[in-house]
Amino acid sequence: MYIIIVGAGDIGTPLIDIATRSGNEVVVIERDEQRANTIADEHDCLVLNTDATTKVSLLDAGADRADALISTTNQDATNIMVCLLASDLDIPGVVSVVHNPEHMGIFERIGVNTMENPQRLIAEYLYRAVKRPTIVDYMRVGEHAEVFEIDVAPEAPIADRTLQEAGDEDLLGDDVLIVAIERDGEGGPITPRGDTQIRSGDRLTVYSGTGATPEVTDVFGHYEDHAMSTASPGTENLSGPFNDV
Repeated sequence: MYIIIVGAGDIGTPLIDIATRSGNEVVVIERDEQRANTIADEHDCLVLNTDATTKVSLLDAGADRADALISTTNQDATNIMVCLLASDLDIPGVVSVVHNPEHMGIFERIGVNTMENPQRLIAEYLYRAVKRPTIVDYMRVGEHAEVFEIDVAPEAPIADRTLQEAGDEDLLGDDVLIVAIERDGEGGPITPRGDTQIRSGDRLTVYSGTGATPEVTDVFGHYEDHAMSTASPGTENLSGPFNDV
């Protein structure tokens, strides 16, 4: 892919690293000279030390052949202007960071895919790491549902049972679905079926319509989440960026 990345700050810099390492052709627009020089020295990409809020800058960056533009600056006004210009130049994929939730409607009206408030994303991830220490990774789906990864403990009620047996014993509710299994010694993820046996040490990817509640994680042998789930007043209302996946 040919990707234009606007901004080489805290968000843009790791994005540049990921995009270049993945073999994409990347052009970076960064108006801070020192940041621009650092990116040019450290990454295999073209860096333009200029203002991205002009059509000339985007054309110089190759907007006419770009597959996508990602705007990562810390100013919503700048991101909006860049996205408007990118849309006007018919760049197929336009994505932006949004820092102020009140501005989401503006981005939606101009047809931009967004990631809301990355700082809040980090804050919630850290909070969840403390509140649910057994969850390896997770993603919010809608208001309550979550997809998460969890390891099966030796004493887990589901260990050594097939999915059919787990269903017959009502270990998994109607809104809980195991969608993938990672197991040592296997060449890749296992697609679970009714006769698939869950083993201690398996890493499961789980969908839960009620989220990764302690009642759900009990099934996988992680009872300690009950102790960690008592949060201070106000902390339960943290909302992540994945509100409408």
